[in-house]
Amino acid sequence: MLTTTLSFENMHKHGELMVNLLRARKQSFIVQNNWDLPEVAGMEYDQYDTPASSWIAVHEGERVLAGVRLTPTTARCGMYSYMIRDAQKGMLESIPITLLYDEAPIDPNILDASRVFVARDVPAEDRTEVQTRLMKKLIDTAREMEAKQVLGLVPAIWPRWIRRLGLFAEAAGPVMLVDGAPVQVARMDLSRTHH
Repeated sequence: MLTTTLSFENMHKHGELMVNLLRARKQSFIVQNNWDLPEVAGMEYDQYDTPASSWIAVHEGERVLAGVRLTPTTARCGMYSYMIRDAQKGMLESIPITLLYDEAPIDPNILDASRVFVARDVPAEDRTEVQTRLMKKLIDTAREMEAKQVLGLVPAIWPRWIRRLGLFAEAAGPVMLVDGAPVQVARMDLSRTHH
C-alpha cells in the first residue's frame, strides 16, 4: 500500500493514478452517495481541481483506496476560491451557508481539505490502516506546504476515527446534511499533531 501526493507538476510521473483517483471519487460521491456532481469519462471533478490544489491517493498499484484534495485558502480561479469559503458565501447550492461557526479564513497557513473518501470496497480490517496512511500523508503534505491548520468538510463520524488515529481536531461548524449525508467542518491544528 502506497500514499502519493499528486500535483499538476508531478502527475505525469504517476501514470494513470490521477485519472484513477477521479474515477474513485466518482464511485464514492456520484455512484454511492448519489451526489449531483460534474463527471466526464468516468471521472468526477469540479471547479476546485486546479493547479492550485494537490491530491493525495492511498493506493495499491493503480487501484485507489482513499483520497483527499488540498487547496490553499488563498486560492482563486475566476469567481471561486475554495469549497468551504464559497459555500459560506452562498455560491454552492448543496452546502448550507451556515457550515462554519466563524468567517472562512483566507490565510497562507491554512489549507482546505475536500473530497475526502475511503472506497467502500476497502475491507473493514484494512480501513484503519488506510485512514491512518491518508491522514499521515495529509499532515506531511500540509507541512510541506507550510500550513499550520487544515479545514475540512468531512463525514460527521470524523471524531471517532480521528481520535483512534491519535490526531487532534475540533469542530469548526455544526453537523449538517449535505445531499443526505451527515457532514461537518473540522479544523486540525498541525502544531498539536505529532505524526
